[in-house]
Amino acid sequence: MPGIRVLVVDDSVVIRKLVSDLLAADRDIEVVGTAVNGRAAVQKVAQLKPDLVTMDIEMPEMNGIESVRAIRATGNKVPIIMFSTLTERGAVATLDALSAGASDYVPKPANVGSVTRSMDQVREALIPRIKSLVPRAGLSPHPAGLTVAPTATVQLHAPATPPLGGYRLLVIGSSTGGPEALSALLHTLPPLAVPVAVVQHMPPLFTKQFAGRLDRQLPFDVVEAESGVPLRPGTVAIAPGDFHLEVVPQVDGLRTRLTQAPPENYCRPAVDVLFRSAVAAVGPAVLGVVLTGMGSDGCKGARSIVDKGGSVLAQDQATSVVWGMPGAVATAGLAERVLPLLELGPEILRRLARQRPSLVPAGAVQ
Repeated sequence: MPGIRVLVVDDSVVIRKLVSDLLAADRDIEVVGTAVNGRAAVQKVAQLKPDLVTMDIEMPEMNGIESVRAIRATGNKVPIIMFSTLTERGAVATLDALSAGASDYVPKPANVGSVTRSMDQVREALIPRIKSLVPRAGLSPHPAGLTVAPTATVQLHAPATPPLGGYRLLVIGSSTGGPEALSALLHTLPPLAVPVAVVQHMPPLFTKQFAGRLDRQLPFDVVEAESGVPLRPGTVAIAPGDFHLEVVPQVDGLRTRLTQAPPENYCRPAVDVLFRSAVAAVGPAVLGVVLTGMGSDGCKGARSIVDKGGSVLAQDQATSVVWGMPGAVATAGLAERVLPLLELGPEILRRLARQRPSLVPAGAVQ
């Protein structure tokens, strides 16, 4: 079976060779070409028709963000993975690239330390993403890159009885493709009568920039979560990179708790951690939503929600960048509805409107 055909774009000859060599060493991947800047990348995408592109951000003549826009302007939907520096500037540029149409990003190897270690870090981050974004039967598996087969059967869960007093908490999990999906979802919602807690798989600095960007765009508060802060209706709290986010009940309502407990599903923050804590905090009065993402984080947490009597919704395959996380939930029979991204907002509003919240304190478990 032909390998996944990848075009490597970077102005650094060292990075081009490093990335090309580590990709070529994988039996499922074929490097079909390289490009030294964004302008050359646009031309080679048209000529070589790769299955996927890895793209540096800062390059002469045409940078990576401009190149992504130019490729997308032609109608080409080839998956593009950006190389990002783990800096505040890199985070802003990465979010710009995702808004322009990039599919995902990986940290760029720093020019320090062992070349071997740098290659290992890039390999561990990049190859699972490539195989998730270009799923093919027969590819060698990777534990962090599990995806759901296109032929997998969705099994809808029987609708739960609406909780007495209504839902008191909305929790959302997302990963690959999640920044744009989460933005699109939140833009369909007004300020809600319940607090919202979110886990988006992102490194430190990126989550702060992401929350700030959404806060400027939306008519309600979006914050990077801090530990011990009240979770208020009309506010969206996003887990900071490298910290698990939990919801805990207090006498005065729900509060956040951040921990650096071990990663789950290779992730910190992990969706499963948030979902479990939500069930412990409000019992069945939790509504969970699982958006696009690589792997299966959120599936065990969704089961916890369902087992307690809460409800879970999942994004459908057609609108997901990677149908790993929502696909795992859908094929496990844990989602009551599996919907296109832009239909999730109306469904959330419909469910939150079923009953008006009672006067029971927000942190109390019924």
